[in-house]
Amino acid sequence: MFDGVAPRYDLVNDVLSLGQDRLWRRATTAAVDPQPGQRVLDLAAGTGTSSQAFARCGASVVAVDLSLGMLATGKARHPDLPFVNADALELPFADASFDAVTISFGLRNIDDTDAALRELLRVAKPGGRIVICEFSKPTSHAFRKLYDGYLAMALPRLAGLASSNPAAYDYLAESILAWPDQLGLADAMCAAGWRQIGWKNLSGGIVALHRAWRP
Repeated sequence: MFDGVAPRYDLVNDVLSLGQDRLWRRATTAAVDPQPGQRVLDLAAGTGTSSQAFARCGASVVAVDLSLGMLATGKARHPDLPFVNADALELPFADASFDAVTISFGLRNIDDTDAALRELLRVAKPGGRIVICEFSKPTSHAFRKLYDGYLAMALPRLAGLASSNPAAYDYLAESILAWPDQLGLADAMCAAGWRQIGWKNLSGGIVALHRAWRP
């Protein structure tokens, strides 16, 4: 599905989020806090937009995605970044390989969320951190009703205008509405073995930035 939308993926995200995705990316980079010499795994990296931000901070970044189309587009745009085609449930990396692991708007698309969280724990170093940027639940009841209406009505229309393959975005609203809230994701992270879990709401809770550490 993602192969066909790769060339305009970042543009469509910008349109559908009404420009908020730029704020979310900056917040994610700050939460990951990549440092020179550190190794960072960017899972579901897509075209490498987030990976490039980590690399600019001096970290050694590995951009991983299952979609070959995304990887090809990303490599064309960022030829200096290492891109790896891999399944999130069977990462081709040794235990304790990364100082930080992160995934933005990709965990929701993995068939087994719990297994993916355990796999990310496996490849993180002891004391290493995880940052998850994902859609969540608005904290205001009134805003949530407005947001749900946007997902159901406005988002499909915008996707039809911005994307060359709007059908690929049909799943988006349903997957967002079915995704657990902030506490629900935190509980799943704890069950997978992550500790010191906290989150920060962005854009009124439309997105939540979860952060935790491997003991």
